[in-house]
Amino acid sequence: MKKTVTKIGVLTSGGDAPGMNAAVRAVVRTGIYHGLEVFGIMRGYTGMVENDIFKMEGRSVANIIQRGGTILKTSRCKEFLTPEGRKKAYGNLKKLGIDGLVIIGGDGSFRGAQTFSNEYDIPCVGLPGTIDKDIAGTDFTIGFDTAVNTAVEAIDKIRDTADAHDRLFIIEVMGRDAGYIALHSGIATGAENILIPERKTDIEEVIKQLAEKERRHKLVNLIVVAEGDDFGGADEVAKIITQRLPMQEVRVCILGHIQRGGSPSCFDRLIASRMGYSAVECLLEGRHNVFVGMVNNRMHYTPLNEAVKKKQRISEEWMKIVKILAS
Repeated sequence: MKKTVTKIGVLTSGGDAPGMNAAVRAVVRTGIYHGLEVFGIMRGYTGMVENDIFKMEGRSVANIIQRGGTILKTSRCKEFLTPEGRKKAYGNLKKLGIDGLVIIGGDGSFRGAQTFSNEYDIPCVGLPGTIDKDIAGTDFTIGFDTAVNTAVEAIDKIRDTADAHDRLFIIEVMGRDAGYIALHSGIATGAENILIPERKTDIEEVIKQLAEKERRHKLVNLIVVAEGDDFGGADEVAKIITQRLPMQEVRVCILGHIQRGGSPSCFDRLIASRMGYSAVECLLEGRHNVFVGMVNNRMHYTPLNEAVKKKQRISEEWMKIVKILAS
């Protein structure tokens, strides 16, 4: 028999992503529409452990859909990783009568939700809020589109100065374990090389290509590197290129946390709103312990225990496109 949900909590966990506020807004307003009480949990699982929880109304989420970051704040909570911490968190939820949770975050957040739900029978629904797009079971994650567009805008500007000075720019984007930001922004800006964690970097091949372009007097080059590239990121790549090709004028630009911030794109606002709405519908329908994704523009539901085991894979076709278009 499915468990009836009457009070739900919503939290944002892990790294912030543009569009998280749109998702929170959708959860709150959909919950209220269905007659549920909705509680905001501050600073992710830390708020559950420390009882930093407050009741939300429709006006609590007014004028936030266009804001980056998250009004609920976020953090990584070591105490929640312990049985004692989770027990304390459950006690705080129990006092308020919260009997369902919506967790907006990445795979680490989903692992926490899965463990907690298994121990205490609290239904959980996850929403993929991460700029890295590294969760299997969804074509897009909340924040990815905004982050990529931020990177593209920055790289376009860098290409202007690269062209003015005939320089090689090595641009590092976020992506510790996944190269989607590097891949998408690199293709969109015409990068000559894209280095990602999913593929072992053949630095000799990179140098060979640059040497050939130097011979042809093609001196303006862009290399986009994901921070988790196995060679060590932009600085290490620049170091060896400078040693091997001393005639190249090399500059490094690390985009860093600007990719996390800023007003979410229209696309991120739309998918966050759809996912937030669907999360509440899942809890009401008894479809628990899943994360809500989007595949072929349809809502797609993946069990949490599967979501934490799988990663998105970059297809060989993408890498072939990179090679052909950069030649």
